[in-house]
Amino acid sequence: MNDKANILVIDDEAEICEGLETLLRSEGFAVQAAANAQRGLDLLADQPFDLLLLDIKLPDRNGLELLQDLRRRDPHLPIIVITAYGAVDVARAAFKAGAQDYLTKPWNNEDLVAQVHQALEKRRLIEENIQLKRALKQRYSFTNIVGKSEEILKVLDLIEQIAPTRSTVLIQGESGTGKELIAKAIHAASPRGSKNFVPVNTGSMPSDLLESILFGHVKGAFTSAVASKKGLFEVADQGTIFFDEIGTVGLETQAKLLRVMQEREFMRLGGTETMKVDVRILAATNVDLRKLVEQGLFREDLFYRMHVISIPLPPLRDRREDIPLLLEHFLEKYCAENNRPPRRFTPEAMRLLATYPWPGNVRELENVVERAVVLSQQEEMDVDLLPPELSEATSRYAAFASGEDGISLFDLSDDYERRLILEALERSNGSQTEAAQRLNVPLSTLNQKIKRLGIEVRRPSLRPNHRSAR
Repeated sequence: MNDKANILVIDDEAEICEGLETLLRSEGFAVQAAANAQRGLDLLADQPFDLLLLDIKLPDRNGLELLQDLRRRDPHLPIIVITAYGAVDVARAAFKAGAQDYLTKPWNNEDLVAQVHQALEKRRLIEENIQLKRALKQRYSFTNIVGKSEEILKVLDLIEQIAPTRSTVLIQGESGTGKELIAKAIHAASPRGSKNFVPVNTGSMPSDLLESILFGHVKGAFTSAVASKKGLFEVADQGTIFFDEIGTVGLETQAKLLRVMQEREFMRLGGTETMKVDVRILAATNVDLRKLVEQGLFREDLFYRMHVISIPLPPLRDRREDIPLLLEHFLEKYCAENNRPPRRFTPEAMRLLATYPWPGNVRELENVVERAVVLSQQEEMDVDLLPPELSEATSRYAAFASGEDGISLFDLSDDYERRLILEALERSNGSQTEAAQRLNVPLSTLNQKIKRLGIEVRRPSLRPNHRSAR
């Protein structure tokens, strides 16, 4: 790193400063000097420097104390301390205080220049790493994974750490928290980013069909198999396969998944040839897989294979500071999609959106924004464009928080439970059996809750009978 790197020298000896300025300028660096600590601090406050050469003995301040202060202000600024010949104890103290290197008087010019280049190269690498981190966070913070909360930033940091690896990742979170977006972010930031990302919604298809879809089949494997067909594992070769709602996979298919993960090979349905694949597996769940293991519904060995790295996604109600950013993001998106001029919510609507508990998480918020944009006739969108349940639920929560009589915890629990069940039924195409699996409750329990809460269930659309795929 040269490119006219800016170097500051803080030393009270004029000859030392002049010598360093002459030497470093001959190497192509920009150099400024300060004769005391205060003048050095003033220069550092006025402009950025790429490197500091600091004398330990200064007339107005202890050099080691100044070093510690500077390190707190800028942890990444390379600092080379200047010490008297043989001052080993001082050099050790300087390293402890945060110096990158030390220089003894008198110095060897070649050694000094080499030290400067080494320190500047280290700073370049640090800055490059910081820029990569910022680029990753910006990429996913403002286009896909929107947020500035500590919880989301931790998730982004974890993505950055694990993306370059081939480790299996289990993403855990409530419905609507953005688990597939996290999986796509991991894939995009990985060396496999240019290859296929293949999502598999295991909860939306019968287990007998799932096996054929995953592993493919040969001609004649079942009645309608008129030709051989690749499975999704073959399609995802060299890339990433993402299992949404992994807890809904049947035990027989789980055994075959385990074999793929362990041996990186499988056979097509009805076939005898072993197929080799290089696929990274990501999975998501909104239920506690440990409980499914205890209930005998999920293989313990597969659970531990899946649970190499876990990413817990917080519900939206636990990161409310992200709501304004999400609203801005979705407003821009849906105004563009619907050819509408920019829209904004009124302060009263914003208050309602900020206090609502969002049981459907980010997906629910996105739907609410899209609805408001489509129905809006003017720039400002008020409460009347929000679904009625938002006002009702928020009023209940506000009344409960203020201690108003007549509002109980049971009322709030019913509201929350009703929305979760409706969300599960919607994602399950009206199938109560699938909805019970998503909610990790027995079907009989779900039926009782549906009756008690007065939920109307639409009949599921008929699906083809895939039994012949056996």
